[in-house]
Amino acid sequence: MYSAIATDLDGTLLNSDHQLDPFTAETVRTLAARGVPIIIATGRHYCDVAGIRDLLGVDAYLITSNGARMHTPGDERIYLRDLDPAAVRRLVQPDLVGGSRVIVNLFADDAWLIDRHAPELLVFHQDSGFKYEVMDLQEHDGQDIAKMLYIGDPADLKETAANLEREFGDALYVTYSLPDCLEVMTSDVSKGRALRYVLERLDVDPSQCVAFGDNMNDIDLLETAGHPFMMNNANPDLIKRLPNVPRVRNNFEAGVAHQLRKLFGIRDELALPGQMPD
Repeated sequence: MYSAIATDLDGTLLNSDHQLDPFTAETVRTLAARGVPIIIATGRHYCDVAGIRDLLGVDAYLITSNGARMHTPGDERIYLRDLDPAAVRRLVQPDLVGGSRVIVNLFADDAWLIDRHAPELLVFHQDSGFKYEVMDLQEHDGQDIAKMLYIGDPADLKETAANLEREFGDALYVTYSLPDCLEVMTSDVSKGRALRYVLERLDVDPSQCVAFGDNMNDIDLLETAGHPFMMNNANPDLIKRLPNVPRVRNNFEAGVAHQLRKLFGIRDELALPGQMPD
């Protein structure tokens, strides 16, 4: 009945410190050892997610940059879809960004490029050690960019999103991964499309896939999987959008791990400090 597992990272598989907890890691390793395919589907950069996967210690398909990149467990890239270079050059312009407080990022093939130092962002990447490179993004030629990422106050990002809608319409896929993270990819990529591609390679019907997510970039991931679950800490807009998707414990309570143990009948609970097994 359950033949594959697809999961988001931030706000979902990772805890409130954006790290893997031992209980979650042990649960995923147990299922991987049973032969259940693991698919990580995230907005994060491939290099970042590869580090998290290695720390997790399992073979996993990686859907990164919200579906603009896909890699096999052996790190073979099986899908690539870049933003149009002309669009990238426009997307970094100050009048389109909408305010000097918004931090602008580019996800290139092997690098995370940013328009200023922002050391507070590195807390998100403690497990992988992935770091940014500061550069004048207006000097970038726009080639080989999987994703644009704007980081800022939600009110500022609302203005940015309105600018993108006015200038590009549906030529771009624009979504939120966190309230302060607005992400931009080419219009024909998404986590759901990528999940269907990976499941076809695995010869697994989407109806047999379990999926977990917490934010707006997880909508079609959850709509694609036959057994979707939403975190209790999910974005309220996602809850409104998918009211019939069942919710599980919060990410900081290892909600994904607890639900997987129920679904797959894992009885040897490795409880976190202060937690009681289900």
